[in-house]
Amino acid sequence: MDEPNPQRPPYPSFWEAFLYWLKLGFISFGGPAGQISVMHQELVEKRRWISEQRFLHALNFCMLLPGPEAQQLTIYIGWLMHRTWGGIVAGTLFVLPSLLILILLTYLYIAFGEVTWIQGIFIGIKPAVVAVVMFAAWRIGSRTLKNRLLWAIAIGSFVGIFVLHLPFPVIVLLAGLLGAVGGRLTPELFKAGGGHGSNGKNYGPAIFDHDTPQPEHVRFKPIRLLLMIVIFAGLWGAVMTLITNPTLHDMGIFFSKAALVTFGGAYAVLPYVYQGGVETFGWLTGAQMVDGLALGETTPGPLIMVVAFVGFVGGWTKELFGPEGLFLAGVAGASVATLFTFLPSYLFILAGAPLIESTHGDLKFTAPLTAITAAVVGVIVNLSVFFAWHVLWPHATESAPFSGGFAGWQALIIAAAFVALFRFKQDIMRVIGVCMVIGLIQVLIVG
Repeated sequence: MDEPNPQRPPYPSFWEAFLYWLKLGFISFGGPAGQISVMHQELVEKRRWISEQRFLHALNFCMLLPGPEAQQLTIYIGWLMHRTWGGIVAGTLFVLPSLLILILLTYLYIAFGEVTWIQGIFIGIKPAVVAVVMFAAWRIGSRTLKNRLLWAIAIGSFVGIFVLHLPFPVIVLLAGLLGAVGGRLTPELFKAGGGHGSNGKNYGPAIFDHDTPQPEHVRFKPIRLLLMIVIFAGLWGAVMTLITNPTLHDMGIFFSKAALVTFGGAYAVLPYVYQGGVETFGWLTGAQMVDGLALGETTPGPLIMVVAFVGFVGGWTKELFGPEGLFLAGVAGASVATLFTFLPSYLFILAGAPLIESTHGDLKFTAPLTAITAAVVGVIVNLSVFFAWHVLWPHATESAPFSGGFAGWQALIIAAAFVALFRFKQDIMRVIGVCMVIGLIQVLIVG
């Protein structure tokens, strides 16, 4: 019944691929695991544009890079299929729908956030977000922390950011150095645990299969690598030169840095975004950061798109173009945050993918990646503590961290949402939706 099709499928046109990437941008819910699963089902199993082996080869490379791995994978496959413009279009369409939706939702949040039913929605979503982050910490930790040394790295990471208030990039750097040294001395302790693997199924010949001859544009050329670096550096510099507003300039610098430390996914970089957006620049409050993550969880695209929320609120709060241009200021902030967060991903793939395609060997540097991922677990636990504090003690301050009363009802929602995710394997969107309804009932009926 399920015999693989022996015929290689026809090569898709650029516009056929364009329509698929556009569709993916609107349906890419569920975080990186869900997004990668959707792409695998469509591109490997159904359309057979790329084989299982080549798909995993590309994914493993993307997992070693900072930045959103699912978006980078779309750039990689788009480039493989239709050269540089194919990669640019694929990566852009993956995030563009999310950007537009988040701009709209963030405007409604700021302009009408005092409306009762909107408050009810966020009352329900916030505890769900806490449960989602807690579940992310458990999921990554169970896959990564395979021995006492990795547990020690995770605990040290938590102490570093929670107690010592170390910046997130410092934690990433220290973990990477420890992994590099430890990988040489005790390599058996730094073997990557879990990850993505082949399921062993054969779906029939693919357009880009393990034995497919390499097209000319896939071949590695040192001059092309150098040219890509020069082009992207020039593009970054040109845009920064054109940005004259001090706040937008700060956003460009800050989110460029954020793009380079997003090892371990969006949950890992959120503390860094919080440190900069809330504590350093004052673009938004801690409570607004929790609301932004809630919006990010309910929209398609990578979760790191929460940077668009941060940029929009920052532009609006700072009144970049005066009190009459608040919406335009928000759009400018969201656009700058998104551009500089995702721009490095295009460079990493368009410059590095030809080199990876030319090797088809085992990727190096897995020991530093394993150590960084272990450190990320500690950072995510800290994030869940931070979010839980804001939700369970909504009126507390740093000077009086447990003042204002404990939100027991919110604690029950957190516990129920976590059990639904952990014990009953419920979909994140379904859990968030139920919590939204509970929040609406609490506000509109209970009061």
